Amino acid sequence: MAEFIPPFSLARQATTVGPAVAAAVERVLASGRYVQGPECAAFEAEVAAAELGGPPTAAVTCSSGTDALHLALRAAGVGAGDVVLTTAFSFFATAGAILLAGARPEFVDIDPVSFNLDPEALREALARKRTGRVAAILPVHLYGRVADMPAILALAAKQGIPVVEDAAQALGSSLDGRPAGTWGAAASFSFYPTKNLGAMGEGGLVSASDTEILDRLRLLRAHGSRKRYEHETMGWNGRMHELQAAILRTKLPHLRDWIAARRQVAAQYEAGLRGLKTVTLPERVAGHGFHQYVIRVPERDRVRKALANRQIGTEVYYPIPLHQQPALRAYAPAEPLPESERASREVLALPMYPELSAAEIERVVTALRACCE
Repeated sequence: MAEFIPPFSLARQATTVGPAVAAAVERVLASGRYVQGPECAAFEAEVAAAELGGPPTAAVTCSSGTDALHLALRAAGVGAGDVVLTTAFSFFATAGAILLAGARPEFVDIDPVSFNLDPEALREALARKRTGRVAAILPVHLYGRVADMPAILALAAKQGIPVVEDAAQALGSSLDGRPAGTWGAAASFSFYPTKNLGAMGEGGLVSASDTEILDRLRLLRAHGSRKRYEHETMGWNGRMHELQAAILRTKLPHLRDWIAARRQVAAQYEAGLRGLKTVTLPERVAGHGFHQYVIRVPERDRVRKALANRQIGTEVYYPIPLHQQPALRAYAPAEPLPESERASREVLALPMYPELSAAEIERVVTALRACCE
């Protein structure tokens, strides 16, 4: 039987960074500092310089990607009774963070090509009458492709609405040469282990350039406190662990090479799968970080089973659009969101990681062609 090709392999990455990660762990153990200390401060400076264009944009680390999004929304002024316009096609945390901030999500349909927030659908949503102010627009850079930020920002500017980026999957991605996380008032990133830059556990980061927002981010993540045992406002424990920051510092210098390798995998998939009439391939646009390589195929479940029978692992991101999630049905719009709903039936993520071999990519291509031709 052929060897299984997993959708993602952290074990393969460990062969590259394992010794350096072990040294970083030893360094933290010897330091005696384990929460929000010098490793976190150093990582904030290094990632801002390497992937966020440097000053005035700065980075604020936190405990997870969900925490980062919650922090970003709160620091941008979102609160109880507010409305946040966001995509219907994303991971649950996109909507969950809105609710954690006391606001309610209003779901907007996606563009079928990019899987990101559709500016025209956003324009229509902004024109609707509603109770509660629209406090923010929250686009998601899904799969590592930056949303149409110029169009989204132009619409937001007309009504004076801040834009917060959910860039959980997009560290190292860009649009027109401008990095993800530098377009809006604030942006959230995730360092979940399978991300392009992943921790060995949970971790997150918020980027911003406004000094007041940055100050509020740092305040909120530390129980609303600047001075020990003196609390100015209600915050929470959102601090990053030193161990995760040290590991991320070790991995950060590899990120550009890893993304380049992902783009090469995407190019090989495209070359091998081009011309399949029943399969829609993702656009290989400049700046795409290819956190995932997601195709569309109408008979998705049949194809996925056929690939599994050939020892090829796949994933579905995401099988249920947000407005149809049981926990979010109270926020579902009266009308369908057809593109989000169709995407949830058709998307299929192929194996995608820098260490995929040419032979493995060819196996995936051959198997998919056998399923779909």
